Amino acid sequence: MRKSIPALFAAFSAAMMLAACSSQPPAPEQGPATVSDGTSSSTTTAPVTASGLDPYSLAALKDPKSAVYKRSVFFDYDQYVIKDEFKPLVEAHAQLLVKNPKVKMLIQGNADERGSREYNLALGQKRADAVKKALMLLGATEAQIESVSLGEEKPRCTESNEACWAQNRRGDMLYTGEF
Repeated sequence: MRKSIPALFAAFSAAMMLAACSSQPPAPEQGPATVSDGTSSSTTTAPVTASGLDPYSLAALKDPKSAVYKRSVFFDYDQYVIKDEFKPLVEAHAQLLVKNPKVKMLIQGNADERGSREYNLALGQKRADAVKKALMLLGATEAQIESVSLGEEKPRCTESNEACWAQNRRGDMLYTGEF
């Protein structure tokens, strides 16, 4: 039985809240969800973006009107829980991965300059893993996604103020050919 997207997000949110409260590492994941190889033909038409592109095609990644054009999930200070405002973005990228099972993604977790180098590397990894787990709960396979931490080493903004730090607390999603 296939679960609805809202039900998956509810399950994901509950899991993330429990993980945020836990001091132990999460339990091992079950095997990846099965996804069709995309080779079967279908008589239904794919949805299109405002520009006329299939929103789950790789060409949509370069279309500013596409839901998958944006590639960053931003986090609150010292947090790695995906905020509600970024769930539609994660959902759109998950659908792209599901519809294109041979496509690979690299998620780079980032942190602002506050905290030690080791702490920021660990926080960046937790952020990247949170995005990866959300994508997998929505149907992407583990083989499609790699998560790494860049810590504070790749800032988007170099000033020392809250507006700048907020830009550096993120997980960036890159596709094959971009990393």
